[in-house]
Amino acid sequence: MLRVISQIKNNFTLVIPIMMLAGFAVGITVDAQPLKQLILPLTFLMVYPMMVNLQPKKIFEGGDLKVQLVTQIMNFTIIPLGAFFIGRIAFPHSPYMALGLLLASLLPPSGMTISWTGMAKGNMAAAVKMTVFGLLLGSILTPIYIKFLMGTTIEIPLVKIFKQILIVVFLPLVLGNLTQRYLIRRYGMAHYQKDLKSIIPSFSTLGVVGIVFVAMAAFGKEGSEIALIIALAYIIQVQSAAWYVKFTDRIFGPATEPIAKMKRAHEYKAVILNEKGELSAVVTSEELMTRLQGVSK
Repeated sequence: MLRVISQIKNNFTLVIPIMMLAGFAVGITVDAQPLKQLILPLTFLMVYPMMVNLQPKKIFEGGDLKVQLVTQIMNFTIIPLGAFFIGRIAFPHSPYMALGLLLASLLPPSGMTISWTGMAKGNMAAAVKMTVFGLLLGSILTPIYIKFLMGTTIEIPLVKIFKQILIVVFLPLVLGNLTQRYLIRRYGMAHYQKDLKSIIPSFSTLGVVGIVFVAMAAFGKEGSEIALIIALAYIIQVQSAAWYVKFTDRIFGPATEPIAKMKRAHEYKAVILNEKGELSAVVTSEELMTRLQGVSK
């Protein structure tokens, strides 16, 4: 199982378009509407593994205000205005197509944001906050944008959005933290850090692949024009993310683990565990020798 997941993850840029084509083929062949029921559980599967390694207290720490502001400014100014002008140019005689493009740009993704950030070994705490703020701001600003830019009104299902935040963000966050505590208590911190921590997030891959397949299959019967636009949007979004993850280490360098046995410029650090196998301290070689000398005296 792990070997299969690893193969999928290592060949994401190839697997995703294959799943898109497979989903599209299924969608135009049979009635795939019942598959929509799988979107929520697949989204949960996509997010939950990424939450297991997250420390919840980091979500409430500051220090990322600039990142949050830049993200939301892009989400609700540059992207929707760009989508509006593209819609006016590309669909001058299809107002509903232009409206759909604007709506898609105003409602930022939820599970994908967290999942792709985890795969790129990015700042998961910041991604969780971006997701929550983005969904809340999107529910408030979308009717305003639609009214002023398109001259129409829409009703935003706030209850459904809050339910989505609860199921896609907070429930995986709580269950992920409980899972992390159980694994550390069951196997010890050393085994968790060395073996389990790098394996668990890989299961998110199954959720991503499943979401791509179901999304394409569910829209297959809606008409070739709409399905083609959705396919194009998915290819651009998901393929861009997949290629970004593939080259993240080459662009920014490999991610560093703060808790491990490290070697850095002739400075050695070691992990000290207590009797329960839990992390007690991370010390340099000089500090370790000082402690040992103190014990020997």
